Amino acid sequence: MEALPSLTNRNRKISPPPIAEIERELKAVAELGAHIVGTDEDLFPPLLRQFSHPPPVLTLLGDADLAQRRCVALVGARQASAAGRKLAREIARDLSEAGFSVVSGLARGIDGEAHAASLSGGTIAVLGGGIDHIYPPQHDRLYAEIAKHGLLISENPFGHRATARDFPRRNRIITGIAEGVVIIEAAERSGSLISARTALEQDREVMSVPGSPLDPRSAGSNRLLREGATLVRHADDIVEALSRPMIQQIEAPPPTQYGLDIEDEDEIPGDQMDRVLSVLGPTPVTIADIARASQLGVARCAAILVELELSGRARTYAGGLASIAL
Repeated sequence: MEALPSLTNRNRKISPPPIAEIERELKAVAELGAHIVGTDEDLFPPLLRQFSHPPPVLTLLGDADLAQRRCVALVGARQASAAGRKLAREIARDLSEAGFSVVSGLARGIDGEAHAASLSGGTIAVLGGGIDHIYPPQHDRLYAEIAKHGLLISENPFGHRATARDFPRRNRIITGIAEGVVIIEAAERSGSLISARTALEQDREVMSVPGSPLDPRSAGSNRLLREGATLVRHADDIVEALSRPMIQQIEAPPPTQYGLDIEDEDEIPGDQMDRVLSVLGPTPVTIADIARASQLGVARCAAILVELELSGRARTYAGGLASIAL
């Protein structure tokens, strides 16, 4: 603790918080039934430890041994189709039965289906907020089931409420824990494609489920296939891909290609938040309409809506709709 300030970057000195604050956090984590592990401890996920700069500590709630098994990440659209949801359930169930831990981000759509289908065999949810912050709130029961039968992971402090900037950081942990990542329905401007890029940077196997060329939800995942990602029809394709030496042909896209690299941007200005909030009403409208009315880009509006929903001022719905929170 005393040496910490001298060990940090000269341009960004880090001073430890008061001992009493540290003790309060440790007590709160313990009362929840969770525990904190560092990179040098046995329960730290082994593949994640291989990062050049792994998260220094993680908070774990549930069965920590699940992160020691072979893991596969399943991610995809929040506004997923019925077919995409069915595929996510089948693939997650079969991977779980084959002895893999299924990793995802507890989001709506593909993430939620993957977690629910692999609960009995082992599922890992990586959170954007603290270990005690449930987002989206509609997944409170799923969160409780994963805490009981699976594993919840967070790199953020106890009590931290997630912001839009936390989710791209969360994605690097999802892919870092796993040997490979499977994309199921990803639009051209999609957070799932950030996960694909991150996986490439981590030398993980990138796999994608093909979708209809008429469905914009599959435009990004289909393009990954065209660029060399492994085509996946079912869990057997994933097991086969992970059993052979990885020869990754696709190149990691530049950071700005998908327009969602929130972690590299400045904080969202308050006036932009106000502009989006001012055009919302009780009737749900599309993000495209919100972007047009607020004169902001669609990707920026999507990020702002995440922040507004996290703060309880807006609500989002299936189909890409949003309204003010009543």
